[in-house]
Amino acid sequence: MNTRKFKDVVAQKIMFLLCIFVVSLAFLIIFGLYHRSMPILAEKNLKDILFSAIWHPAQGQFGLAGFIVGTLWVIGIATILAVPLSILTATYLSEYSHRRIREYIKPIIDLLAGISPVIYGVWGVVAIVPFVRDYLMPFLSEKMPFFPFASDNYTGFAAITGGIVLAVMICPLMISIIGEVIRNVPFEAREASLALGATRWQTVKYVVFKKSWPGIIAAIILGLSRAFGETIAVLMVAGCALNFFPKSIFDPAYPLPALIANTYGEMMSIPLYDAAVLLAAFILLIVSILFNIVGWGILLRIERSQS
Repeated sequence: MNTRKFKDVVAQKIMFLLCIFVVSLAFLIIFGLYHRSMPILAEKNLKDILFSAIWHPAQGQFGLAGFIVGTLWVIGIATILAVPLSILTATYLSEYSHRRIREYIKPIIDLLAGISPVIYGVWGVVAIVPFVRDYLMPFLSEKMPFFPFASDNYTGFAAITGGIVLAVMICPLMISIIGEVIRNVPFEAREASLALGATRWQTVKYVVFKKSWPGIIAAIILGLSRAFGETIAVLMVAGCALNFFPKSIFDPAYPLPALIANTYGEMMSIPLYDAAVLLAAFILLIVSILFNIVGWGILLRIERSQS
């Protein structure tokens, strides 16, 4: 074997080993979290942990229901706000906007995706919290007296505040993916629809959306996957009240990522405290992995069908 071929084989083996190492990191993280969670799973019933809302580590009570519901409130609000905004924005940029406008707006969207989460958190505290406290809740109390959760005691630090901030954070990712999916729809399909007398909106609605809906769903799933892991911004604006079960979008919420970031490292001398927090991290990791697998699986299927 000559020197050139030997160097090529060595380089190939090194790159293969590095690739295996990177892939194995995911399995090592999963195994590490599961192993560290075993003590609490050995002593407590998983059903009791997931469906109990009592969190008193000093008394051996580690109920995660309040944190899970808080996570679902924030994620649900973010989804309701971000999905239509992302779809309509991506549709405008892909189907209606002039090329020059698109060239100006796309870097701004990419910039929003790269802003640090703590900046979004500060923005939420400065702008969104006062808006919810001073305008949104009084409006609902006055215009909708039958609104079941209206009250004068809200501080603005609530699930809806975290949901609004989170929606703004995940929009850039969803807009980028949805825009790419829409642009991949064959131009001939648009021409055929327009040639039959359909308007541009009818073409988008019945041709473009029909062909790209699996990719749009994948973009939404990937956006939600990122939303599940956001911590700092939500921690700053959601209220994060321990042993409080959020019953409405205007109640304080304590999502799982905020719990992990805010409590890990404290009171580790309490038995099972460490295992309970790491169990929450393990649950969050599994959910994020499942969302990513489904989302990227749909995108890969679309890419293969178009090739």
